[in-house]
Amino acid sequence: MSYPPAFRRPIVLAAALALCASLAAQKKRPTGYSDTPYLPGGKWRVHDGSRPRPPIVTPGTFSSQAKPGKPPSDAIVLFDGTDLSRWEGVNRDGSAKAAGWGLGEGYFESVSDGSLRTKESFGDIQLHVEWAAPAKIVSSSQGRGNSGILIMGLYEVQVLDSYNNVTYADGQAGAVYGQYPPLVNASRPPGEWQVYDIVFEAPRFEGEKLVKPAYYTVFHNGVLLHNRQEALGPMVHRKVAQYGPHPAEAPLALQDHSNPVRYRNIWVRRLDKLQQ
Repeated sequence: MSYPPAFRRPIVLAAALALCASLAAQKKRPTGYSDTPYLPGGKWRVHDGSRPRPPIVTPGTFSSQAKPGKPPSDAIVLFDGTDLSRWEGVNRDGSAKAAGWGLGEGYFESVSDGSLRTKESFGDIQLHVEWAAPAKIVSSSQGRGNSGILIMGLYEVQVLDSYNNVTYADGQAGAVYGQYPPLVNASRPPGEWQVYDIVFEAPRFEGEKLVKPAYYTVFHNGVLLHNRQEALGPMVHRKVAQYGPHPAEAPLALQDHSNPVRYRNIWVRRLDKLQQ
C-alpha cells in the first residue's frame, strides 16, 4: 500500500522510535551486578560485573549439523529425536502438565510454555546434552539463547549463547550459575549445535545435616570447564547459594527462559548403580 507524504512521516517516525526503544531495551540488559552479596571466601560478588571473563578457546572440529551419534549401551535415552514421552511440563505451582515444547526434525525447542522435567528421577549421573541457541541474534547478555540444565531440578549448568556476547562471568555458557564461571569459553557460533557432557555427584544429607556437597565435572564441546567443582548449593539468582535437605533423587529439568533454544540427543547413565 502507498501512503501520501503527510502520512509517511508519522509512520517513519514511529518505526524509528520503535527501533530506538528496542535497542535501548537490549542495552539495559545487565552484563553484571555490583549490589549482590559476596561469594564465600573470595572477592567476587554473585554475578559480579567486574569478575574476569574466561578466556576464549576454539573447540575442536565437529560437524555441527550432522546427525548425533549413538549413546552408550547402558544409557537411559531421554530424547532420541522422535517424541517427548519421557518428559512433562511444569506449572507455576510445580505440578505436572503435558510437555508443550515444540517438536522438530530430531530436536525439541522451548516455546515459552514453562520448563520441562523428566518423569524419572536421578541422583549421581553422567549426562549428555546437545543444544543450539537461535541463529538470529535478537538481544544481548542474558537475553541471548538463555536456558539451563537443572540437575535434580536444582543444580544449574547455564545454557546461553556466549559467542561474542558479554555477560557476567558466572552466568555465561557452562557456568555453575551464580557460583563459578567456566574455566574457558568454548562456545560455537549461534545456530550451531553445542555439546555438554556432565558428571554430577549428588549431595548427601543425614536429616537436616549436609554430609557431602554436590560436585560438577563439565565438558563443553569436548573442552573441560569444571573439574569436580564443589557446588555451594542449589541455583539461586542474585543471592549466595546454600543447601537445604532434599530427596536423594529428583527429575532433571530444562529451563524455559523465553528464548527458543533447541535440544537433541539427551541421554543419562546412572553412576550410583555402577558404584554398588
